[in-house]
Amino acid sequence: QAQVTESGGGSVQAGGSLSLSCATSGIIFDNHDMGWYRQAPGKQRELVAAITRRSDITYADPVKGRFSIARDSGKSTVFLQMNNLKEEDTGVYYCNAVHWNIRTASYWGLGTQVTVSS
Repeated sequence: QAQVTESGGGSVQAGGSLSLSCATSGIIFDNHDMGWYRQAPGKQRELVAAITRRSDITYADPVKGRFSIARDSGKSTVFLQMNNLKEEDTGVYYCNAVHWNIRTASYWGLGTQVTVSS
């Protein structure tokens, strides 16, 4: 059974940093593209950063130069390093794993809260 579990959220002041982790189990990690999404109150869920199984990386424009995504095959884990956080980064951050060739094989975690205050 596939499982995706986020950790590392919390509260931080603007300008601070947080590191998120997403551990997976029950899937062949190297066959999955990974992504971090966030959802702010009253807004739709949006892509923050993604890394393919081949480590091709995409960032949403608002986080370019501040966030960094990486994956560790040995730990079946994907990371999101968030620096210079802004209030508008506040939201629930979700991790997604999707099979590179079977896009319906998509798994979500329950999310972790990130709160940035001024």
